[in-house]
Amino acid sequence: MSKTTNKFAPEVRERAVRMVADHERDYPSRWAAVVSIAEKIGCVPQTLHEWVKNAEVDSGKRAGVPTEVADKVKALEREVRELRQANEILRKASAYFAQAELDRPFKR
Repeated sequence: MSKTTNKFAPEVRERAVRMVADHERDYPSRWAAVVSIAEKIGCVPQTLHEWVKNAEVDSGKRAGVPTEVADKVKALEREVRELRQANEILRKASAYFAQAELDRPFKR
């Protein structure tokens, strides 16, 4: 689970990213556009800048791992971690019961 909460709805994020793309040419730099639009929607400029970069990666305009792939990798890593924990529990249980069987008195 993410350490931060998503304060903004996906629609707000998408609209803010579109606003940056649409109005970037009206400002001297992309950062100036990001700062101006971030103030209007109530987030910090760094957050909006990350949204813009992620949108560019997802659309293929920028190199990087798309969000969908990153989410899938994260889910698979979580599953692997859980399976390793389950295997460790089963290994310890198996060793415990094997030892208990060895410690049991022999009956003829």
